[in-house]
Amino acid sequence: MEIEKAKHVYESRTEQIQILMPEHINGYNRLFGGRLMEWIDIVAAVVARRHSNMNVTTVAVDNLQFKSPARVNSTLVLIGTMTYVGTTSMEVKVETFVETLQGTKNLINRAYLVMVALDENDNPAPVPKLIPDTDEEKAEFEAGKKRSELRKARRAENY
Repeated sequence: MEIEKAKHVYESRTEQIQILMPEHINGYNRLFGGRLMEWIDIVAAVVARRHSNMNVTTVAVDNLQFKSPARVNSTLVLIGTMTYVGTTSMEVKVETFVETLQGTKNLINRAYLVMVALDENDNPAPVPKLIPDTDEEKAEFEAGKKRSELRKARRAENY
């Protein structure tokens, strides 16, 4: 299988919007964390599919930080961007915001997920390299590289 040319971060950026309904809320009248994790996983998968042009699977949730709650009738905006790629793996950052009726976005969650591209036999497959353009994208790429090295070191310690 031939690997596609490198892709820019903006080519796979994904945004999902949700209005919180009563069925999304836990016993404390806040967004149920498991529901948010489901939405985050979907956004990360779309980002990774757009980058790799292949099916993907989640292999790790490297970091998931809940910063503040969201409540019924809140507008949630989930934004997913590719931060780093290896040979077959891709790191995706998904940030979740509560958007006010005036359009102001307040960050409530940041997550980093590792996705792996799969070929037609469900084996890991090579992915295109990533081209970070902005200073922020370049900083995320370098941080993603360090996180990837830490994950590899942790795996080696566990086996």
